Amino acid sequence: MAIGDRLWEALSTVIRMNDRIVAMAEQMKSQQRRIEDLTERVVRLETALEIALAARGVKKPPRRLSRKGG
Repeated sequence: MAIGDRLWEALSTVIRMNDRIVAMAEQMKSQQRRIEDLTERVVRLETALEIALAARGVKKPPRRLSRKGG
């Protein structure tokens, strides 16, 4: 029965791994939604800032293409 026990243990391991993968997939979906929500908020803030600066007659600052020190 050692082979049967080993097969059962292997099957149990695969089932546990599948459960973990499903849970991780849900977490990734949740994180992706949060990232997309934050991106939308940043876009709205940038738009509001650009409108406010334009109303004051301030030129739009140039976009930075790279970070300092990186």
